[in-house]
Amino acid sequence: MPSGRHKSRSLRRVFVKTPGSRTVLHYKKRAPSKAKCSSCGAVLKGVARARPHKMQNMPKTKKRPQRPYGGVLCSKCTARMIKDKSRK
Repeated sequence: MPSGRHKSRSLRRVFVKTPGSRTVLHYKKRAPSKAKCSSCGAVLKGVARARPHKMQNMPKTKKRPQRPYGGVLCSKCTARMIKDKSRK
């Protein structure tokens, strides 16, 4: 029977095969939701979906695209924003 803190479904259950050919259950925190565009709400491509301690050790280029508004706006909204700014 799992202990009280493991009964919650906020933790996901991961079956892990040990070197002794036993399958044990590990409890891991769930992945955060996907990053969304701040303008239109579309899911952002090229933005990692990891917990903060994993993001901390990840290189900056893996965290978000290297372009203006990368990781904040989707490509369509970025193009629209740049066009609007240049027209003013």
